[in-house]
Amino acid sequence: MKKTILALALLGMLSTACRSNRDVALGPNPFVTHMYTADPSGHVWDDGRLYVYASHDIDPPQGCDRMDKYHVFSTDNLRDWTDHGEILSSADVEWGRPEGGFMWAPDCAYKNGKYYFYFPHPSDTRWNDTWKIGVAISDKPAADFKVWGYIKNLGDEFGMIDPCVFVDDDGRAYLYFGGAAKCRAVPLKENMVEIDGEVQEVGGLVDFHEAAWVHKHNGLYYLSYADNHVDKAGRGANRLHYATSKSPMGPWEYRGIYLEPTGCDTSHGSIVKYKGNWYALYHNQALSGMGNLRSICIDKLEYNPDGTIKTVRQHVW
Repeated sequence: MKKTILALALLGMLSTACRSNRDVALGPNPFVTHMYTADPSGHVWDDGRLYVYASHDIDPPQGCDRMDKYHVFSTDNLRDWTDHGEILSSADVEWGRPEGGFMWAPDCAYKNGKYYFYFPHPSDTRWNDTWKIGVAISDKPAADFKVWGYIKNLGDEFGMIDPCVFVDDDGRAYLYFGGAAKCRAVPLKENMVEIDGEVQEVGGLVDFHEAAWVHKHNGLYYLSYADNHVDKAGRGANRLHYATSKSPMGPWEYRGIYLEPTGCDTSHGSIVKYKGNWYALYHNQALSGMGNLRSICIDKLEYNPDGTIKTVRQHVW
């Protein structure tokens, strides 16, 4: 009898240990299954919901030109997600590439009662040399976005992708962007659509590829990004790294890797605090088995006492 009780107690401890890793009762991963999504940008606005702005891999896949028609998803419990529908497509961008497509990783920011949706998009058929960072504005977090235009004077339009806009505690906003091994940063003016100073190249990063994201934890700034890592067979297997700084404009100190490859050749994610806990958003190819039909996921993220980030445990179920 005592052995039976002990065995049941051990099973209970194991069950508790498993639950503690998911102690916020997250739902299944990937958490969007009715369409293919990638490049999740997570934000918590004044209504307390977690909003995720994601790119959209259109099925059947053709290539990066088939990324279009942004959707927004939100939740108030991390289990049940609402698809707010399409908020923007290449057809809405009058200055954009005539053939459309190429609506890559976006971000959103809130200031002065407005939501600013930032998206990379080429302006010409020669897509790789004509990238711009477009801006759409709305009074709502997940609807009625209207294209304002694009941010000017950002420099070389080659690899000008993956915008991230971080609004600091003092209300000052900063734009981070870049691909093709070059990460750049610049403060934004109060209007959120013009730069306020010179664009600077971000130093101190190891093997930067793309997907810059900035968040703040305990007074320290964290810049995370994807690398150029490949597996033993030479296939893409990007990881997410991070660096830290005492200032949003650097200098940055490299700290390590917090997300190992997800099964895709690419990786792209964000880090967000929601209801007292921190979470990593990222994408994998668990639903399709194809790197150009991706799906967004969420898992808990934790810090060590010294401010470094523990490796995120990825879950699919």
